[in-house]
Amino acid sequence: MSRIIIPAPIIRTKQTVLSMFLRLFLPTLLALTLHITTFGQQAPLRLWFDKPARQWEETLPLGNGRLGMTPDGGVAEEKIVLNDITLWSGAPQDANNYQAHKQLPEIRRLILAGRNDEAQALVNSDFVCTGKGSGAEPFGCFQTLGDLVLKFQYGTTAGASAQPQAYTRQLSLQDAVANCSFQVNGVTYTREYFTSFGDDVAVVHLTASKPGQLSCTIGLNRAERSATTTLDASTLQMTGQLDNGTDGKGMRYKALVKAVAKGGKQRAVGNGLSIEGASEITLFISAGTDFHDTGFEWRVQQQLETAAKRPYIQQKKKHIVAYQALYNRVTFALDGPQSTATTDVRLENFLKDRTADNGLPVLFFQFGRYLTICSTRVGLLPPNLQGLWAKDIRTPWNGDYHLDVNVQMNHWPVEVVNLSELNLPLAELVRGLVEPGQRTAKAYYQAEGWVAHVITNVWGFTEPGESASWGAANAGSGWLCNNLWEHYAFTGDRQYLQSIYPILKGSAQFYSSVLMHDPTTGWLVTAPSVSPENTFYLPNGKHASICMGPTIDNQIVRELFTNVITATKTLNVDAEFRKQLEEKLANVPPAGRIASDGRIMEWLQEYKETEPTHRHISHLYGLYPASLITPTATPALADAARKTLDVRGDDGPSWTIAYKLLFWARLQDGNRSYKLLSEILKPTVQTHINYGAGGGVYPNLLSAGPPFQIDGNFGATAGIAEMLIQSHDGFIDLLPALPDVWKQGGTVKGLKARGNYTVDITWKDGKVTAFTVRAPMGGMTRARVNGVIREVPVKKH
Repeated sequence: MSRIIIPAPIIRTKQTVLSMFLRLFLPTLLALTLHITTFGQQAPLRLWFDKPARQWEETLPLGNGRLGMTPDGGVAEEKIVLNDITLWSGAPQDANNYQAHKQLPEIRRLILAGRNDEAQALVNSDFVCTGKGSGAEPFGCFQTLGDLVLKFQYGTTAGASAQPQAYTRQLSLQDAVANCSFQVNGVTYTREYFTSFGDDVAVVHLTASKPGQLSCTIGLNRAERSATTTLDASTLQMTGQLDNGTDGKGMRYKALVKAVAKGGKQRAVGNGLSIEGASEITLFISAGTDFHDTGFEWRVQQQLETAAKRPYIQQKKKHIVAYQALYNRVTFALDGPQSTATTDVRLENFLKDRTADNGLPVLFFQFGRYLTICSTRVGLLPPNLQGLWAKDIRTPWNGDYHLDVNVQMNHWPVEVVNLSELNLPLAELVRGLVEPGQRTAKAYYQAEGWVAHVITNVWGFTEPGESASWGAANAGSGWLCNNLWEHYAFTGDRQYLQSIYPILKGSAQFYSSVLMHDPTTGWLVTAPSVSPENTFYLPNGKHASICMGPTIDNQIVRELFTNVITATKTLNVDAEFRKQLEEKLANVPPAGRIASDGRIMEWLQEYKETEPTHRHISHLYGLYPASLITPTATPALADAARKTLDVRGDDGPSWTIAYKLLFWARLQDGNRSYKLLSEILKPTVQTHINYGAGGGVYPNLLSAGPPFQIDGNFGATAGIAEMLIQSHDGFIDLLPALPDVWKQGGTVKGLKARGNYTVDITWKDGKVTAFTVRAPMGGMTRARVNGVIREVPVKKH
C-alpha cells in the first residue's frame, strides 16, 4: 500500500555529465534502493536472503499446526528438518511424594520463624518430585522427527562444485510458502516448500528452466535410536519408537516421502531414491505418531496418497486459501521508511538506526501471527518452548511447557491479534492437568482442587520440580487460568465459560484450601512458594527462594477468585462457594505494595534480592497479564512499577525483553516500549544456554534466549498489539503507547478488544483520524480516542 511518494528529481545537465554521474553513482543509488529504504510502497511481508542458511537458525520455518519443516536452501545438498507437534519421548508417570504433606507444618513453621534457608533444605529433601525429575525419561522431551536430505547434481558439474548465481531464498508471510531460486550453468533452479493447510502434508516442489536438468538423491534419516528407513517403489518410509523411560517402548512414529517426477529416471540407491534427468519433481511428506491416534499408520498412508493425486498447482492453491482464512484477519502498515534489504541486513541496519525501517516492526508483528497459525491447531497441542520446530533429539529445557511465564506468553497475542480459536489447544492441555493435579494437591498440601507447579508435558506432569529454588512455585495452575479466562473475556462465549468453569473452580479450590494466616499482617497467603526462579538474602546473610506469600501468588489468587466469583454469577452456580471466596478475598494481600525504595515489593517482606536485574519480573503480574495495576485506576502502583522496571534494566533473554515491552506498553510509555522492541530485534547467532543479558533474534527472526525459544516472538507480537490497542481497563484504548517514530501515520485493521469487538484504526501525526468498532451485537461502547473517553457507536457485523 503506497504511503509516502517522493517524486524522482529531474536532472537537467549535459550528456557527458549525466553519463559520468550514471557511471560513477548509479551502482550506489541502486544499492541504496535495495539495501537501505524505500519510501514509495509497503515492503513485501517476507523473510528473504541472498545465500543458503549457514546454521539452522537461518532456515525458514514452515508449519501447518501439526507438521513442521525448516529447509536450509543448500545448493549442493539441502537438509530439511522435519517436525511433528506430537512427537514426545517419555510417558505418563506418578512422581508424587505421597508423604510430602507430613512435612508441610514444619516447613511453614520454619518460614514463620524466618529460617527460610532451613525450610528450603526441607523442601529439597521431602517436598519435590520423586524419580529422575525433568532431566530424563519418563518426563520426556519434544524431539525432532528427522531430516530429509536432498543431494543435487548439475549436469556434468558435481553438486559441491556448483557456483550458483542470482541466489534468493524467501518465506512469504502472505501465503505461507517458502522458495529458493538460483542459476547454475545457465539453468534456473527453483524450489517451493509449504506445509499444507489443505491436505495436511508437507510439499517440496523442484523445477528447472530447461528440460531434463534435475538430478538428485533423496534420503530420510533420524539420529537417535532404531529409526528404520526403507524404500518402496517411489516412497521412502521411516519408522521408529521413542524411549518411555521404563521398557523403551514409547511413542511410535512414521514418516513417508513420495516423489512424483516429470521426466527422468528413478531408481533405488541403498535406502534412498535417485532421480536423474527430470524437469520437475514434487515431494510429498506425510508423518504422524500414535499420540492419541492408534490408527496413525493408516492415516499417514492415506494422507500421502490423497495429496499425491492432486496436481501441484491445486495443492498450493488449497493450502493458501486455508491459511489466509486466518492470516488475513489483521493488516498493519506504518508510514515511513521501508527497507527492502535481506532480512539479516535489515536487522543489522536497524541495530545502527532504529528509526530507519518502520517496515521491520510490521514484519516482526505479522511473523509472530504467522508462527501462531503455523504452530498449533484446534484439536491438537499448543506450541511448546520451540513452537513446533526442533532440530535436536534433546531440545533445550525439553521443549516442554514451562508454567512460570513461557507457555502463557506463547498465548498472549492470540486473542488481540484475532486468532482466538488458537487459544483452545491450551485449554485442552490444561483440562488434562486437572486429574493428575488433584493427586498432587493431596500429596503435598492435603488440599482440595488441583495444582500444577513449574513444568508440564504432554503426559500431564503436575508435581513440583526437582529443585526448590524453581520447582516449588505453585502459581502455575492459577496463571494458566488467566489464559483460559482471557478467551472468555474477548469472546463472551458463555458455552466456553461453562466448559472451563470446573477447571477454574478446581484451581480456586486449591488456593482456598492452602491459604495460611500470616500472624504479622493478618493476611491469608500461600506457603511454601517462591517468586519464580528468584532468590533473596536473609538477615543472616544466607539466601533462599522458599517463602510465604510472594507477590505473584497474591496477585494470581486475587485475580482468580474474582474471575471465579464472576463466573458463578454469570452461570448462576455455586452460591456457597462464591461466598467462601468473597470472604477469603477480603483477606488476601493487595495487588501490590510499595517498598521503602519506591518499587513494587516482590515478597511479603522487604528482602534484598540477590540479582536486581533478574530475568523474571513476576511481581508485576498484576500489571500484565492481569489488570490489577493500571495508570488510570492505581497510579501510585503504576509509578512503583516504573521504578521496578528501571532497576531491572532493559536487557535479558528474548522472552524477558518481550515481557518488559508489555509492561511498558501497559504503562502507556510508547517510546520505552519501542526501545524494548528494538532490544529484542538485536541480531544474534549465538546458541549457548543463556540466563542473563544478550537476547535478541536470529537471522530468520526466531527469538533467541539464546538458544531458540519461541516465547520471545509471541511476547513481542502481543507487545506491539498492546502499543496499538488495550481493553483491560473498562474501555477500548486506541493507540495507548504509540512511539514517536510511528506517529507520522499508520493503519491497523482487525485487532480484537475484550467484549468481542473488532477494531480498525487509522492515524496521522500521532492522532486517530478514523476508527471503526464492530461487534455481532452492535450498539455503543466506551473508547478512549485521542485521550478522551467517550461513548462510540459499534457497527453490527
